[in-house]
Amino acid sequence: MAVSKAREYWTFLTRAIHAPATIGAIAPTSGHVANAVAGVIPSFGDPVVVELGPGTGAVSTAIRRRLGTRGRHLAVELDPEMVRFLRSDKPWLQVVEGDAGQLRELLAQVDVTRVDALITSIPWTLLEPAEQYRLLREAAQSLAPNGVFTTITYVTTLWRSATRTFVQALHEHFDEVVPRATVWPNVPPARIYVCRRPLLTAPGR
Repeated sequence: MAVSKAREYWTFLTRAIHAPATIGAIAPTSGHVANAVAGVIPSFGDPVVVELGPGTGAVSTAIRRRLGTRGRHLAVELDPEMVRFLRSDKPWLQVVEGDAGQLRELLAQVDVTRVDALITSIPWTLLEPAEQYRLLREAAQSLAPNGVFTTITYVTTLWRSATRTFVQALHEHFDEVVPRATVWPNVPPARIYVCRRPLLTAPGR
């Protein structure tokens, strides 16, 4: 276990140094945040859960504990090094290499027609508004009508205009947007947004 955790941190740090614009954090998501995020997944039935930008899979492990043998668990990852790590370290996770901005196309390739829970820690504040809208539009249109979209932001970015733009974009793509209490035992402290009832007529930019 210790060897695996050390490998996870080393992989994350290496990719954060080489691709800071796509990683957006300085450490893997903490167990506190991962468990809070995984808690939105239904505790019954066979839900389809999709992660966008799972990194080294800190949240993936919490989702695995929540799901057990139920449903289906996929992760869409753009970074080839992260893809290789996930496929090696978490063989139970179905990893799809590709751009989350083409989510519906990627899911169609693996015969996924509905998503019950969509979870992501994509670094939204590093993206231009048009890119935020592109990704959120794909997410909203991939969810089942009663699906849930959950994302992680950081309190260190709350002052940025990009964060305000992103929160506004959430409200334009989902009927319900609920910010949860800040999770302080994380580096940096994290804010979780839980969004329901996707608005399929959301505007593009």
